Amino acid sequence: MGLLHNTPLLLGLFAIVFAQFLKVPISFVMTKKINWGLLTSTGGMPSSHSAAVTSIATAVGFETGFESPTFAVATMLAGIVMYDASHVRFQAGQHAAALNEIRHDLHIFFSEIKRWPGKNEEEKIQELKTLLGHKKSEVFIGGLSGILLSIFVYAFIA
Repeated sequence: MGLLHNTPLLLGLFAIVFAQFLKVPISFVMTKKINWGLLTSTGGMPSSHSAAVTSIATAVGFETGFESPTFAVATMLAGIVMYDASHVRFQAGQHAAALNEIRHDLHIFFSEIKRWPGKNEEEKIQELKTLLGHKKSEVFIGGLSGILLSIFVYAFIA
């Protein structure tokens, strides 16, 4: 099977793009603002990681059979990635938020002591990225979208 004919791989890649694209209208519904930066951001609804791994695992099930060892491996790896997205990476984001708050407080403290003249806020504080991981609902919706995408492709296209 050629690389360009590898349906599970193509579905995984498409699932990432699809999930990233969905973040923009979902955010718009919630905030009433269009944020094109979400197309390349981590975190947010839905999880593109979950969409990718579940679409690949579902496609592997269609290709090799849902009773195959290959499907079992794909499913276990999908579960690990989704667990990581919703637990480990989410906690890393929480730690980054706490560190940002500490940095901000220390910044105020030191600026009062030294009165740094001539510097603006952007030069003084560089925020750590806090949107590293996903909430469980984001992982669930991302995973569900990946499964449904593969089912659609195998039912109507492949």
